[in-house]
Amino acid sequence: MRYNYYQMNISVFCASSDNIPASHIAQARLLGEWIATEGHTLVYGGAKGGLMDAVAEGAASAGGEIIGIIPDSIAERGRSSSLPTSLLRVADLSERKQMLMEYADVAIALPGGFGTLDEMFSAISARKVGEAEATTIIFNFEGFYDHLLAHIRHFTEMGIANPAYHECYRVATTLNEITEIIESI
Repeated sequence: MRYNYYQMNISVFCASSDNIPASHIAQARLLGEWIATEGHTLVYGGAKGGLMDAVAEGAASAGGEIIGIIPDSIAERGRSSSLPTSLLRVADLSERKQMLMEYADVAIALPGGFGTLDEMFSAISARKVGEAEATTIIFNFEGFYDHLLAHIRHFTEMGIANPAYHECYRVATTLNEITEIIESI
């Protein structure tokens, strides 16, 4: 474990769907393992399945601290993961998103659907308006976010979005790039 930077709470936004390519699951496990090995705390959605399980399994395999934040509506469907060292139940998705942002020293958006995009854009916007300090890292593994990033460039070039938003997030295509960004914060 290196100590050239402080231990962080790293919030990970990601899919709980099981319809995920094996390569993405492997990357999420490696990210979770790296988070724990470096002494950071994983903060995530706390549900079973998909990349949520994978990132938590990686952190658990390295003995990491894992905080899961799960809404009652998901927990009541039996979807709570057993992997977090601390599982916090909240009233709804909005409260979970707020807590994920409040806990975060840095946030990472792995591949995901509407919930992941909601969390990612909320974190970026919160930083832009001064409601949060965390940088969001968009993990564009295997080009998952290529089209979204092109659309962001498009509406920024049109003048619809302030270019200052680009200072609130970074894009990484490999786990090494993620670690380099985190180590530079």
